[in-house]
Amino acid sequence: MQLPYPCAHSFPLVLAPMAGVSEAPFRQICRRMGADVVLSEFLSSEAIRRRIRTTLEGAEFEPVERPIGIQIYGSDPNAMAEAAALITEHYSPEFIDINFGCPVKKVVQRNGGSGCLRDLDLVAQIIRSVVGATHLPVTVKTRSGWNDQTRDPVAIALRMQDAGARAFTLHARTRTQMFSGKADWDEIARVVEALDIPVIGNGDVEAAADIVRMREHTRCAGVMIGRGVFGNPWLFRDAQALLAGHPAPAPPSARERFSVALEHARLAIRLQGDARRTVLEFRKHLGWYTRGLHGSSALRQRLFQIESIGEAEAIFLEYLEPIAQVA
Repeated sequence: MQLPYPCAHSFPLVLAPMAGVSEAPFRQICRRMGADVVLSEFLSSEAIRRRIRTTLEGAEFEPVERPIGIQIYGSDPNAMAEAAALITEHYSPEFIDINFGCPVKKVVQRNGGSGCLRDLDLVAQIIRSVVGATHLPVTVKTRSGWNDQTRDPVAIALRMQDAGARAFTLHARTRTQMFSGKADWDEIARVVEALDIPVIGNGDVEAAADIVRMREHTRCAGVMIGRGVFGNPWLFRDAQALLAGHPAPAPPSARERFSVALEHARLAIRLQGDARRTVLEFRKHLGWYTRGLHGSSALRQRLFQIESIGEAEAIFLEYLEPIAQVA
């Protein structure tokens, strides 16, 4: 079943919206590596309607990132509609996605994200308000329920479909689970069976083979990948190969990892400014890119102290020097 916006592959791979991670620089890296669709970080509808500059900057993207969805959250249907209208007029993404899944306490305390799952009438009202405020397709991302007592992903999905959602992404955990335990892929399969709109599977995708397994297990229309791509955008490349019936490419060498990490860093500086804050926030990405390498713990300790990207490049060159001598 096709998504309600253009996509290069019939089975799309989607970069999940993740605060502090799925920013424009990483979205561009993932698109180049094989992500079919990307989403912005989730953005507060109240901050959008109030024209808060830092939030509006989160909705900015470059043409190379298309197709892209801007994800918004909030518990006030009017604010959500205003935010959707503003995003539509000023940014024109391919679609608008509503976050009903974020489990973070500061979001849930305001009844946003997965907090909305405690009131499905409000959920339906929010979706209808957003649909009425934009000509763009409106999609939703949610969890299986607030807790085990209210866990009913099929009922939740049907309410959202009836309210006007054009595609449905399920992270098959409850809010109270956060990221613990295992995602229940059987729930994704039941939702696929129940809905008439495309269903995107999400949860416990750590490697390319997991994407193939999820497709076979659930018959979903596509897969959304979150934490599995931290420092590993090659996951998209490998998954596209497996889905096409080809063997997965060889894992990236240390040199290739460092090259992409530095490309990512330079994109961050170009798009976010050559400021100390950009470098400090990028340290986490450097840590992720070096996971699994020989001596990675000591390498990360050095990278977590850098004050400039030039320092990171020097550390990488020093790390690679013995490898170059052997070659």
